Amino acid sequence: MELLTLSIIVLVMLAAGLALQRPWQRHLPPWPQRAPFLGGGQPDSHAWSRFHVRYYPMTLLLIAFEMEMMFMYPWAVVYVAEGAKAMMEMGMFLAILSVGIVYAWREGVFRWQ
Repeated sequence: MELLTLSIIVLVMLAAGLALQRPWQRHLPPWPQRAPFLGGGQPDSHAWSRFHVRYYPMTLLLIAFEMEMMFMYPWAVVYVAEGAKAMMEMGMFLAILSVGIVYAWREGVFRWQ
């Protein structure tokens, strides 16, 4: 009985909410004006178009720096408790990331054209 009462209350409130929203509902323009790209214009390229390959090494470098900073802050707290063990672990982590940075350097990511 309680479930039936609750269901009826929910349905009545839902119907009231839909009925009250109707007068203030915004009337939408026709489809070409609602298209999500360039205010109704046709797209120039396909959504699955590829990016130039020169952006990928720069992206890898950004990820390397971001991962480094993300793990350096909590490591500072752990270093106080663990000491030399935490220092060795962070040294290995930074060595792995430095391989990515050296690769990016070799690929010329740091040269701005």
